[in-house]
Amino acid sequence: MVLNYIWIAFFVVAFLIALAKLVFWGDTAVFPAMVESTFASAKTAFEISLGLTGVLALWLGIMRIGERGGVVSVLARWLSPLFVRLFPDIPKGHPATGAIFMNIAANMLGLDNAATPMGLKAMEELQKLNPHKDTASNPMIMFLVLNTSGLTIIPISIMVYRAQLGAAQPTDVFVPLLLATFFSTLAGIICVSIYQRINLLNRTLLLTLGGATLAVALLIAGLGSLSRVQIDALSTSVANILLFLIIMVFILAGVRRRINVYDAFIDGAKEGFQTAVRIIPYLVAILVGIGVFRASGAMDMLVGAIEWVVASCGGDTDFVGALPTALMKPLSGSGARGMMVDAMNTYGADSFAGRLACIFQGSTDTTFYILAVYFGSVGIRYTRHAVACGLLADLAGVIAAICMAYLFFG
Repeated sequence: MVLNYIWIAFFVVAFLIALAKLVFWGDTAVFPAMVESTFASAKTAFEISLGLTGVLALWLGIMRIGERGGVVSVLARWLSPLFVRLFPDIPKGHPATGAIFMNIAANMLGLDNAATPMGLKAMEELQKLNPHKDTASNPMIMFLVLNTSGLTIIPISIMVYRAQLGAAQPTDVFVPLLLATFFSTLAGIICVSIYQRINLLNRTLLLTLGGATLAVALLIAGLGSLSRVQIDALSTSVANILLFLIIMVFILAGVRRRINVYDAFIDGAKEGFQTAVRIIPYLVAILVGIGVFRASGAMDMLVGAIEWVVASCGGDTDFVGALPTALMKPLSGSGARGMMVDAMNTYGADSFAGRLACIFQGSTDTTFYILAVYFGSVGIRYTRHAVACGLLADLAGVIAAICMAYLFFG
């Protein structure tokens, strides 16, 4: 229901702004641009779905091998003490736990292509437990918010973009980005826990969050002693080695259980193809709305208004140049990526705005895209508090990113 209102708002606001431009400023190009954006966005949505088909087929095939080989059930048992607190409605040992873990691990490593099919598999398993098939369940919402908070340990793609655009130290945003995304995820967990009345003051969760904080501190200390080249090589190598190791563990587990690994992969791959087809309408809807909103100039007006307010209050406006990335990120990953590149091209890769745009890009995820794809894949229409908690996590990430940017580069 919330997505319905947001989608309508995209078109209504865009139309009103375009009409005002035409009447008061004689801008005759705005409506053609908006119409063109609908075709371009629809094409992009289809191309994204088409591009996902092979990846979905691959990883859902691997996941099927893992299921039949017993890997997913083992992961579920290992994570049960933690997940029983965060996901109290999921039975112990359920396959959804393993799929959720694999998705979160892939996101932390920056493996977007691997994370999406694993996330869709997790949603499918959670839907089996959902008593109201058109309404998001509590575990679905917690899982979605963990995704939208964008917890990332190795932001490979951002560092690559910085290197391509001439940054002197492409990895200099690594530490502030890591801290910002940690605060975003923590805020997301707290928000959902308050809505769902989950007690965070228990031994398991306190030890887990404390351990995660310690691990982050040790990681930062260890990477601080490495050069940029070493960090880049280590990040890329670790991510790819772990990814291939997962594939090998799943296959060997299947061999150990004497299942037909090839047939299991084919069964999962067929499901991946069907899933890619199912999400096309949802992607078209959300990307067309975003495209019209951008083409109308609404985003530029919003950023300009924020800059005026900040300047009027006597605040520093250095961060405003990076705001389009932060504002676009919940709506469109590719759009936010374009905004990030534009900020680095306009202000410089090593400028304050350029660096902050990179931190924005990595500190949160595409909330509405994730909601549309994940909920759309299982037919969820009523999202309950998923959007509110996801956007609060995004807001925490944006605030943390600004604070970290001023702390490190201000």
